[in-house]
Amino acid sequence: MKVTPLHDRVLVKRLEETTKTAGGIIIPDTAKEKPSEGIVEAVGNGFRAEDGKIVPMSVKVGDKVLFGKWSGTEIKINGEERLIVKEADILAIVEE
Repeated sequence: MKVTPLHDRVLVKRLEETTKTAGGIIIPDTAKEKPSEGIVEAVGNGFRAEDGKIVPMSVKVGDKVLFGKWSGTEIKINGEERLIVKEADILAIVEE
């Protein structure tokens, strides 16, 4: 199934958080927080400004991004969890 977000929304796949600390302590699933970084899988065409023009998106497919902890809506696509967030909820693009 192919999902294309509308307007200024972005489809993000969360990156898995490490389950072990630097000191070697294993973190149980119940104590882990949901990661707040992911990979952009699809983007909408942009948002409509007050003058009616479409403002293009700043992020693109394949970007690694940071987003707010409680941002977006969780959905399942083909049994896998994804997140749809507004572009305004994306805090940064991570470049390595």
